[in-house]
Amino acid sequence: MAAFHKHPPTHRLRSAPPKIGIRPTIDGRYGGVRESLEEQVMALARSTAQFLQENLRHPSGLPVECIIADTCIGGVSEAAKCAEKFAREGVGVSLTVTPCWCYGAETMDMDPLIPKAIWGFNGTERPGAVYLAATLAGHNQKGIPAFGIYGQDVQDAGDTTIPPDVQQKMLCFARAGLAVATMRGASYLAMGGVSMGIAGSIVDHDFFQRYLGMRTETVDMTEFVRRMEEGIYDEQEYQQALQWVKEHCHEGTDYNPPEKRRSRQQLDRDWETCVKMALIARDLMNGNPRLAERGFPEEAEGHNALVGGFQGQRQWTDHFPNGDFLEAILNTSFDWSGIRQPYIIATENDALNGVSMLFGHLLTGTAQLFADVRTYWSPDAVKRVTGYTLQGRAENGIIHLINSGPAALDWTGEQTVDGKPAIKPWWEVTEEEAKRCLEATRWCPAVLEYFRGGGFSTDFLTRGEMPVTMCRLNLVQGLGPVLQIAEGYTVDLPSQVHDILDKRTNPSWPTTWFVPNLTGDGAFRSVYDVMNHWGANHGAICYGHIGGDLLALAALLRIPVDMHNVPVERVFRPTYWARHGGFASTDADFRACSHLGPLYA
Repeated sequence: MAAFHKHPPTHRLRSAPPKIGIRPTIDGRYGGVRESLEEQVMALARSTAQFLQENLRHPSGLPVECIIADTCIGGVSEAAKCAEKFAREGVGVSLTVTPCWCYGAETMDMDPLIPKAIWGFNGTERPGAVYLAATLAGHNQKGIPAFGIYGQDVQDAGDTTIPPDVQQKMLCFARAGLAVATMRGASYLAMGGVSMGIAGSIVDHDFFQRYLGMRTETVDMTEFVRRMEEGIYDEQEYQQALQWVKEHCHEGTDYNPPEKRRSRQQLDRDWETCVKMALIARDLMNGNPRLAERGFPEEAEGHNALVGGFQGQRQWTDHFPNGDFLEAILNTSFDWSGIRQPYIIATENDALNGVSMLFGHLLTGTAQLFADVRTYWSPDAVKRVTGYTLQGRAENGIIHLINSGPAALDWTGEQTVDGKPAIKPWWEVTEEEAKRCLEATRWCPAVLEYFRGGGFSTDFLTRGEMPVTMCRLNLVQGLGPVLQIAEGYTVDLPSQVHDILDKRTNPSWPTTWFVPNLTGDGAFRSVYDVMNHWGANHGAICYGHIGGDLLALAALLRIPVDMHNVPVERVFRPTYWARHGGFASTDADFRACSHLGPLYA
């Protein structure tokens, strides 16, 4: 198998990646107080910047840059100078740090659109905690929420180390804040319209604008026909991609009745169309300078899309090959060009699931899984059908996550961390892991009763024992957007049990067996209750237990969470939430978000 080139990190959007601004605030009284604190405050700012830069990357793989105010901020004039510098430098996230008392309302960050937090150093020599409490009260009174970061243990004056509990909160806030800033001004690209009456693919422009600060762009699927027929794609790359597919995308079982199977010639034509569709979808999202060289300057620009969706069914798939290859290969962290950042493409143009996938990708840099939340299998039902008694994590039942084949190949679970199945940020994926993912995948000819125009679907089984988080954004009349979060694990079943259950649906599609973590209460009283409370037919699944980061992100966007199983020690929201009845309570979440309204209202 040919070597996999690893792409250097590249920012695809037209705007520069957002930076984190560090605001060192200080007691402004000269004559002994300010002078004694200058070096300590700036040292704290520098250590914070160094920590964040060493531990954060953008999903593009580029390092996160921190900008520190030119001087300590002791009053409104220096606060204004800092704000001007941050605007000039492209700061999208604000973190104030101080070990001492400062004048809260005079030094606070007043920009209502920039995510913000305050680290009030826990030390007894100077009252940094007093400043933290006073300024957070000012933020809450003014309706400009901020995260409060306060270490559990007292530190000595001049100690510039960042305790582990402070690190955890700082990184959670920073990841969520950077996600908010990255979405602002980018686009969702709808390739087609509503698929089969699916509510999530009714793209709500108002939601994208008011809650995410994003544009919504739409192209009709006939644009794919135009570009294919007029050759508006990179012919050289197309030939390279087609050859790569022939060598590395191994075909699987054709489950169509013998009399309905497509000929070898038809299958080859399908592959040619599928590869062209993938190239065109990518070019539509982010452009391609090669098109300008070929005389297509407008098409070369793309739509500055951070996320997109392809309708496919049914108007396209009744006549043309399905979009599964397009979606699967773009959602994957490698292709014929090598290892690179995944694109985020929603099947059936389910924009709400696309945004849910986007949340996970922005927080982790990993490839996301798009899946139907298809079936709950109770222990009794599995026993009746297979004779097997579910064990271990699966003993209370399992949820079958499966879709027609748009799943990223990373979700074979053939990457590893510490010898265990994993899904890595794309810049950590190795050549050997990419090869294993390809070898574990079969491309089955599309089942023609679903896809009359042919095509191919990925077929693989996700390896078990991976920590994962499933989430879903829903829109509710009179309420607006709400988010659901379910942390849990993928699980393995004995091969014969998997085969029996899998063949009851479509065995040519990829399967992930999922078990949510149960709390014994509400929607997480049982696995059945999780399935029964899920808000739509689709879910977005991300590697890792990232529920705490999702809660922080939702709070920044003023999107309430109606169900989650995140342990209380990992729940982190602005202190505005505590004034509405608690950090972890979903009731408080709804009240806080309702009072604040959309971030970009």
